[in-house]
Amino acid sequence: MEFTYKYSWIIPLIPFPVPMLIGIGLLLFPTATKNLRRMWTFPSILLLSIVMIFSIDVSSHQINNSSIYQYVGSWTINNNLSLEFGHLMDSLTSIMSILITTVGILVLIYSDSYMSYDQGYLRFFASMSFFNTSMLGLVTSSNLIQIYIFWELVGMCSYLLIGFWFTRPIAANACQKAFVTNRIGDFGFLLGILGLYQITGSLEFRDLFEIFNNLISNNEVNLLFAILSSFLLFAGPVAKSAQFPLHVWLPEAMEGPTPISALIHAATMVAAGIFLVARLLPLFIVIPYIMNGIALIGIITVVLGASLALPQKDIKRGLAYSTMSQLGYMMLALGMGSYRAALFHLITHAYSKALLFLGSGSIIYSMEAIVGYSPDKSQNMVLMGGLKKHVPITKTAFLVGTLSLSGIPPFACFWSKDEIINDSWLYSPIFAIIAFSTAGLTAFYMFRIYLLIFEGHFNLHFQNYNGKKNSSFYLISLWGKKGQKVFKKKMHLLALLTMNNNERVYCFCEKTYFRRIDRNVKKLTKPFIDITYFGTNNTFSYPQESDNTMLFSMFVLVLFTFFVGIIGISFNHDHDLDILSKFLIPSINLLHQNSEKYMDWSEFVTNATFSVSIAFFGIFIGFFLYKPLYSSLLNLNLFNLFAKIFSNKIIGNKIQNGIYDWSYNRAYIDAFYGVSLIENVRKLAKVNYFIDRRIIDGIPNGIGITSFFLGEVIKYIGGGRISSYILLYFFYVLILFFLVK
Repeated sequence: MEFTYKYSWIIPLIPFPVPMLIGIGLLLFPTATKNLRRMWTFPSILLLSIVMIFSIDVSSHQINNSSIYQYVGSWTINNNLSLEFGHLMDSLTSIMSILITTVGILVLIYSDSYMSYDQGYLRFFASMSFFNTSMLGLVTSSNLIQIYIFWELVGMCSYLLIGFWFTRPIAANACQKAFVTNRIGDFGFLLGILGLYQITGSLEFRDLFEIFNNLISNNEVNLLFAILSSFLLFAGPVAKSAQFPLHVWLPEAMEGPTPISALIHAATMVAAGIFLVARLLPLFIVIPYIMNGIALIGIITVVLGASLALPQKDIKRGLAYSTMSQLGYMMLALGMGSYRAALFHLITHAYSKALLFLGSGSIIYSMEAIVGYSPDKSQNMVLMGGLKKHVPITKTAFLVGTLSLSGIPPFACFWSKDEIINDSWLYSPIFAIIAFSTAGLTAFYMFRIYLLIFEGHFNLHFQNYNGKKNSSFYLISLWGKKGQKVFKKKMHLLALLTMNNNERVYCFCEKTYFRRIDRNVKKLTKPFIDITYFGTNNTFSYPQESDNTMLFSMFVLVLFTFFVGIIGISFNHDHDLDILSKFLIPSINLLHQNSEKYMDWSEFVTNATFSVSIAFFGIFIGFFLYKPLYSSLLNLNLFNLFAKIFSNKIIGNKIQNGIYDWSYNRAYIDAFYGVSLIENVRKLAKVNYFIDRRIIDGIPNGIGITSFFLGEVIKYIGGGRISSYILLYFFYVLILFFLVK
């Protein structure tokens, strides 16, 4: 075991040769490297698999021995500053290492197929491997300054991968927005590091915690300065984990490739903020103001993320806001001091959300193969529907992830989210009610996404031949079932299809009847369309299932989503700790908390009944609103009563439109930043430009121009006569005499 710990410092360096070799190959042998580009998948996966085996081995020893290993070496030493480097191996490091490697391997396998036709294939894998190196370096760091270095490297990789398709203006703007927003938090993080060094004189975690706690308990430090430094330190995780008010970058980050969204912006990088708060919790826990602030920001993020996910049409942005909300649950748990619950939800959410993002990538991958579906349409859930018949495996995987995130047993997120909600009742009933209600909201918007994509029938976007109006149609075959209403006469519609290169192609659709979407229609026949395209008859192609490589990654994540919750369950009624609690004993003891936390099954069943009930209520509302079969319930008197109440133009329309506009416009937070920050910064820049150009540069430039004009005037006065010069000189002396007098 000592041998394993001794060489654990090499963990972050193992994936590093891949980006180095790709860079050297592109520099020295560009043609050969590009021709053999698919071969780089194997070393990327192999090296990360070695790290995974290493991490699992370390974790198994830690479960049995409850040990913590730290190695520190000198970096720079002088009279005023001492910096050290090293690596720390404890339960928190092992958890993050296993998450990074397992999800990373599956995403790399998935990406080999997903990115196979992209010209930036090599650049993608080089950036991914460098990200894994940076993330592993971050979680194994033993001091704050070392974490800050890898923190910035992780942010740089995120910037490069969000803007991977940098030729698209929207992607270029998204990566810039993410970069600038994170720099705000990182600047506060750096100031917090400097403030804590000023207080304690150390950056190593163990020394930092011990010195800081002693100073606080003995009242030997300025409490206001300590609170300010701790709050600035917390600003880094607020930005990195997309917490309010620095959350605005996460939806924009969805402009990168979908595997990036699954790895970086769902499972690992956004979890770095949660990791850092968990690492620094022994420092924060002695200042109640900071803990209350963390919990408050967490609960605001929970509600805000869930409410903003409601009206989203883009599948990835809906999942992004869901990620934001779940990260808020973790931050809430850390603010309450529920260290175990936060890390438990970190684990379960990482696998569930990675499954959902890879499932969304499979859907997008299938939709982009359809003629007429441009990249923006392939992510629009309104233009989907009925995909369960065409991509059944993806549908099953996505349903598993949806059930897990909704908190339905026995899936993974049920166990962890339920624990956070239960702990919140002991902390604050108000926070508990909000967290409990948001759990139902989570189930609602997740099943909204699922129903829009997979239920009903496949939707196409057509334009009438007069070009006046766009409409979505259910397509009904000529040979529809009896009792179905079809148009009595044949219609000729001009279909406006948009190719991937934004080139418009016009086709005549014949032998097909169309009908507008009717929510009261219980069942429609399978859509079918014959397209006459420039004289050639083509049958419309439906989305098809992704290839086996992509499905393999989703299948493994389905298994994780099913079974990873077991690590937090105690099956022994003799007060035996579960696997996760045994694993976290050293870290929990460092927080001076009671590590003997057992599961009372009777209390658990009582609490779980309420949480599952609110989840099923959210699912029912989702089915009621978004599945056509259940919309027939509107005929019931009870629902007619509600419909009449909300049909009032004054009450219903204002409430509905107000809530929808508030959610669709992202709570107007982006608009507020645009007006209060961006426009004011531009005005300030214009003022500074005027001062710099007209005053700072204007004074010396004005003196020079004045001298030039005076010289020009004086040269015409001089005529070369000495008598004139003497007279002029006498005139100047006379003026000077009267002025002095």
